[in-house]
Amino acid sequence: MARTGLTRTALATVALSVPAVGMLAVPVAAHAAPLAPNLPQMMAPHPVAPVQPTTLNSELAAYAKTLEGVPYVFGGTSRAGFDCSGLTQFVYHHFGKNITRTADGQFHEFRAISKADARPGDLLFFHVSSDPNSYVYHVAVYEGGNNIVVASTGAGRVILQSYTWAGNTVTFGTITH
Repeated sequence: MARTGLTRTALATVALSVPAVGMLAVPVAAHAAPLAPNLPQMMAPHPVAPVQPTTLNSELAAYAKTLEGVPYVFGGTSRAGFDCSGLTQFVYHHFGKNITRTADGQFHEFRAISKADARPGDLLFFHVSSDPNSYVYHVAVYEGGNNIVVASTGAGRVILQSYTWAGNTVTFGTITH
């Protein structure tokens, strides 16, 4: 009897495996579990990471990174060489935002914001003291976290670096949000 059951199952498997004209042949295993319980799992959509919208700020930050390696040149405002405010002015001008030329001038042109409200692409200003209204001697493009893209005299080129060395003498500014 067990032999007869196996024979019937084997014959059914062979019969279902042989294609008929105009029909799709689907092999069926002798001990296959029914498909119906698996259908909801198989048909469930796979989770997809949400696409982040491109913003002016994210474009500013990404563009600033493409300028890494450009030489530092005092008074420089082009890909031939940048100083700090020449770099920030160049990045913003690339996206149709005309900003003033000097670090202190840019500070007065931008709206002060907290670090919590800062977005990559905003500017980071370096002051001569911890007074947030003191003179600004240096500026960089904020990249998020503790990182900036800056025309560095010490490195002799545009680099990505942490700004934490400046302690409490920095402020953030925006003209985009």
